[in-house]
Amino acid sequence: MKLLRPLFLSLCCLLSVTGFSLDRNAFTFTHYDLRLQIEPQQQRLGVRGKLTLRNDSLIAQKNAVLQISSSLDWRSIKLNGQAVSYVSQLYTSDLDHTGGLSEAIVSFPREIPPEQTVELEVGYEGVILPDTTRLTRIGVPESTAKHSDWDQISPEFTAVRGVGYVTWYPIATEAASLSEGSTVFATIGAWKFRERGSDLRAQVCLTAAAAENIPTILVNDVPMGDSSGGSFGGPVADSRTSCGEHNFSNLGFTVPTFVSASFVRSDAPSVLSYALEHHGQSAAVFTQAAQAVLPFITEWFGQPKHPVRVVDIQDTEAAPFESGLMLLTPFENTDPKLAEMMLAHQLTHAAFPSSRPWIAEGLAHFAQALWREQQAGRHAALDYMGSHLPALAAAEKATAAQKDSARFESMISTSEEEYYRSKAMFIWWMLRDMVGESVLKKAIAAYRAENDNEPSYVQKLIETPSHRDLEWFFDDWVYRDRGLPDFRVVSAYTRQMLKGAYLATISVENQGAAGAEVPVMVRLEGGEVTSKLVVHAKSTAVLRVEVPSQPREIVVNDGSVPETNTGNNAFQIQETRQ
Repeated sequence: MKLLRPLFLSLCCLLSVTGFSLDRNAFTFTHYDLRLQIEPQQQRLGVRGKLTLRNDSLIAQKNAVLQISSSLDWRSIKLNGQAVSYVSQLYTSDLDHTGGLSEAIVSFPREIPPEQTVELEVGYEGVILPDTTRLTRIGVPESTAKHSDWDQISPEFTAVRGVGYVTWYPIATEAASLSEGSTVFATIGAWKFRERGSDLRAQVCLTAAAAENIPTILVNDVPMGDSSGGSFGGPVADSRTSCGEHNFSNLGFTVPTFVSASFVRSDAPSVLSYALEHHGQSAAVFTQAAQAVLPFITEWFGQPKHPVRVVDIQDTEAAPFESGLMLLTPFENTDPKLAEMMLAHQLTHAAFPSSRPWIAEGLAHFAQALWREQQAGRHAALDYMGSHLPALAAAEKATAAQKDSARFESMISTSEEEYYRSKAMFIWWMLRDMVGESVLKKAIAAYRAENDNEPSYVQKLIETPSHRDLEWFFDDWVYRDRGLPDFRVVSAYTRQMLKGAYLATISVENQGAAGAEVPVMVRLEGGEVTSKLVVHAKSTAVLRVEVPSQPREIVVNDGSVPETNTGNNAFQIQETRQ
């Protein structure tokens, strides 16, 4: 009993810490060096390796938190080769598909000062099964939830995504619940912001049931693995095991993911498709899509530097997922136009690397809008962009309620997906409308990721060939989060001129906090005349437009500029009587 008492007291102290003074955000995981052992027959994952943690808090820390999926169990935690005291507990959080995390609260022999690092040796293991707990407990039907949380290890199909889906590598965050609005996405965003400079090295090994039946294994390396698209080499260690080493940089931007199944590979220019054996014929839709899209993407963004990988998902209704240069999506019944849209996104990533999410992801979404315009015209492209607007407006509203939002939500520093994906897409589209397609293409061609060392780099690339001062635009949309504009037509007066044409004098007010160059449409019998007008935040601008006949209606904004309220964009004109 005497031997147990010190351990009991230590555990009590640790548990008391969790109640009122534990800082789960104190440490940043700066480096992971892990070895994964995947055993599909047992649906098991075993991990051993090292973690480097840096104390980014303002005070010395005696405790650190390590969290993994609740379906995994901690086996060992060591410091300098010696076991350290830790308490393992279930921590309810929807950052994992199980709705919980297996949390280890580690007690260090001495305090870790601010900015100092510590290296831990860890071991954990368990099973990864399909689990929809976090969705079904908030009322999502099981039949729907399974198409969103489809991660699993199994003999037929293995696909495991990282933080936000399955916490297969250790993290540390506060709890988040899907029942509390956007807290899960905000928590993931804050974690990504902290981890934006971190990297993960993983040796991934898979043991098959038989040496002659080792499945293909794919990992979304960043940077890319080998030229075959990151697939593993031949058996090592024993005749049933295949291993490969993979590196992930910028964990704030890339979700480490591994996939394994018996795939049939098809090659197209810059695109490698991996279809499940019973979906073999379905890969043709992506081969044909690649042939259609690649010349367009090359014209805009250059030749892809690495092949992208499109990987089939067993669940034919599963929601697609992309990270790095790998896209996971069901092949069965994929619409050819949708396949083209998806490849426009992935090929842009392959052609145009950037460490800035608003540039890399923003351009990839912009490329999709451009391709939608190529498929069906400008209105179709605007409809596509408009489908992103409700979520963006909601994110802006949530950001406005946060006192320190500017730190996280400017385009330069944001980790919020609605910003660096959707809002950035609108930014690039507005820039094209402002400076013209040829000028923007020149700026994109001149971009070099290694030279992008200051926020104004892109601004200068566009200003030089356009001969325009864009400081106000970048200040409102990129450098700071000013929110969204809100346009309305204050007044519109028309008069008939001597030759029969009409002159419309239009006043447009922007009630929002961000300025923009917005299209103004003067609609008349048999058509419309479109002009552009710069309306700065909280101000009014006047436009004069000559039209051939009596105007009927004035509409500000065709959907190319995101705004908070589109219900006040139209203004009816009373017919001018002679």
